[in-house]
Amino acid sequence: MKKETAHDDITRSAGDRSEGEDAPPETAAAEVAADEALVRTLTGERDELRDLLIRKQAEFENFRKRTERERAEFAQFALADFMKELLNVLDSFELALKNAEAVGGQGRQGIHQGYELTYKQLLESLQRFGLETIDAQGSEFDPHVHQAVSTQPSSEVADGMVLKELRRGYLLKGRLLRPAMVTVASSPDSEHEQDTNTP
Repeated sequence: MKKETAHDDITRSAGDRSEGEDAPPETAAAEVAADEALVRTLTGERDELRDLLIRKQAEFENFRKRTERERAEFAQFALADFMKELLNVLDSFELALKNAEAVGGQGRQGIHQGYELTYKQLLESLQRFGLETIDAQGSEFDPHVHQAVSTQPSSEVADGMVLKELRRGYLLKGRLLRPAMVTVASSPDSEHEQDTNTP
């Protein structure tokens, strides 16, 4: 059976009026009231559909923005694991540079320069991908980018300042990739108080 629509109701009502133009005033008034009710129903349905369309458009726009943001974040940090692996190479180069400097001698100078050049090239390559070094030495201890592994009394450096950088920290496009391992200065007075309070 074919389902009647609101349009069918209007068509039938119009046909009924054309067939019975001499209908009593009461019948005509009832037909007008029925038509007005039908118009209100159609108007309500139209408004509901329009509101639904607006909501769906807003939901789609939010989904599109969220997808673009997630895709951008994925592209930005897709190299994070790769960067972490190469940080070990940087650590080895830094250690080799320090050892070469400590040994000294004319023969060691060329080795040191070679290490230094290779280290510089590698660091510059990583920096092109967004790697940033954390300058910890001499800065105030920041738990967001520093990892304190020890404290050391110092009368030359203020309490809470980074006294020594044990391993360099890095950021990737402004986001922490690895904290810097540091030794933090403490007040000699606080160290003395701790010793006197120890049983």
